Amino acid sequence: MSIQLLRADTFSAPEAEAERRVLANTDDPREIDLSGVRVVELQFPKFSDGRAFSQAFLLRRRLGFTGEIRATGEVLIDQLLQMQRSGFSQAVLKADQDLAHAERLLRHYGGFYQGDAVQPQPRFANA
Repeated sequence: MSIQLLRADTFSAPEAEAERRVLANTDDPREIDLSGVRVVELQFPKFSDGRAFSQAFLLRRRLGFTGEIRATGEVLIDQLLQMQRSGFSQAVLKADQDLAHAERLLRHYGGFYQGDAVQPQPRFANA
């Protein structure tokens, strides 16, 4: 799964509001009703607050959520690789972030030895 990159200054949520749940980083995803939800939006109120990574991992691995998981707020390119590995499928980058640089960064890493939220099997187990 590759993460879709979007820019905050041009982004508008395309899905209906009823199909989206916006979670604060203090919310527990296990307590949210996900019936009919296509998109879960997780917030990064500041760069140094990584609780949304744990929320994304819970949604993908423990709850089996297959819809879009979108990162919003203080989203910087430094976080993208970990977002992708934690289960995010979309990242709305702050307007001052260079989209081309972000895409190059993601292409730089073609695979990982350890498993993650998207590919739970370690690389050696797939051989």
